[in-house]
Amino acid sequence: MSDSAGECVRLRRYSELPVWVVEDHQEVLPFIYRAIGSKHLPAVILEYIILELYRTIEMDVNLVVCTPFFRELSIENWIMPAVYAGHFSHVIWLHPTWAQQIKEGKHHFLVGKDTSTTTIRVTSTDYYFLSDGLYVLEDQLENQKPLHLDVIMVKPCKLCNSQEGNDAVSSAKKPKRTLEDAESTASPNCDSYSEGLEKDAVTQTSGQASPEPSCSRSPESQECQTAVNTGQVLEILKKGDAFVLDIDLDFFSVKNPFKEMFTQEEYKILQELYQFKKPDASLTEEDLVDCVDTRIHQLEDLEATFADLCDGDDEDTIQRWASNPGMESLVPLVQSLKKRMQVPDYEMVHQAGLTCDYSELPHHVSTEQEIESLIQSVYCLLKNLPKPTLVTIARSSLDDYCPSEQVDTIQEKVLAVLRSLYGTLDIHLAYSADASPS
Repeated sequence: MSDSAGECVRLRRYSELPVWVVEDHQEVLPFIYRAIGSKHLPAVILEYIILELYRTIEMDVNLVVCTPFFRELSIENWIMPAVYAGHFSHVIWLHPTWAQQIKEGKHHFLVGKDTSTTTIRVTSTDYYFLSDGLYVLEDQLENQKPLHLDVIMVKPCKLCNSQEGNDAVSSAKKPKRTLEDAESTASPNCDSYSEGLEKDAVTQTSGQASPEPSCSRSPESQECQTAVNTGQVLEILKKGDAFVLDIDLDFFSVKNPFKEMFTQEEYKILQELYQFKKPDASLTEEDLVDCVDTRIHQLEDLEATFADLCDGDDEDTIQRWASNPGMESLVPLVQSLKKRMQVPDYEMVHQAGLTCDYSELPHHVSTEQEIESLIQSVYCLLKNLPKPTLVTIARSSLDDYCPSEQVDTIQEKVLAVLRSLYGTLDIHLAYSADASPS
């Protein structure tokens, strides 16, 4: 493996797979950087597998090289700065069926410094980046970094109820599957999988090797559908010898917290105020630049509006902003907020509005069966992939993206999958101040 200077560097290996569990997703980055510094990961991580819902916005490039860089990160803006810093060159975004913000397939674009704003921008024309006002022409970017983004859907596997399957648990290690084998994606045996994980807790305690749940199913069965093309992911991973597995627990069950924070009518008004009309596919690059400029001005006006309301939401202030084109619905929105709250949090209102563009934030509170189905799909995917160098897990529960009543159960299930696949783990519960590695 070569580092960024072109010198050959032999990567170190952890004796046990480190798993860092944090609360907010951006908090995983220091642990990834620490692994780079200790030579467990290369300076340029070729592959970064992320299971989450994917959110990103712009960030000032000057912060990327400053000491307080980590303090400036948030759940929306931590991935692109790491790309701009030269650490991520290939991101595989594995997403559930209800999170489809970015078009499925392969995306190749540049990430760099916008010469006119000193912010991080991209050359991708996907609606996701256009709606955030992040698109610029290539010649407007300095310090360009290429990013390969593969967007792949993970479908939940249907759970089976066959008693015969419940009684059959495979504990024998199977030979490593070849790329050709994996091309026909994993069709998991749901029943033996579940029982295998239950036995895993016992064997981990006793020090025995974990049983390996079967991930096969007869062709005649229609219960367990293929979840994701493992061959597709394996093909990508062949390009490097180290990768990070990053899991956000809101991948398994997610809430749009703003739907509970605002009334139905208030949320509808936010969608009208912040809406982004998808541009026609036939538009030229110059047309797309104009489209993005219009979007940026729209968002800047809305930000200024609610910042002004933070200072005072008297009738004159409301009417002044509501007189602007497209802002007429501001009046009933503020009236409703003031009726329900003594002092509305207008900054939070703006943050909620930023999530309303061409689509809503994903909202799918999963049933226990749906969670188990997705856990199983992830197991059967990872079973056919090489062992990651590092695993990071984000709970995303304090901001209510992952339902607080489900997060602990989901976390336990994910850790059980990792133990079953990789043996003893070096687990760090970084979200708990008094927790020690287990």
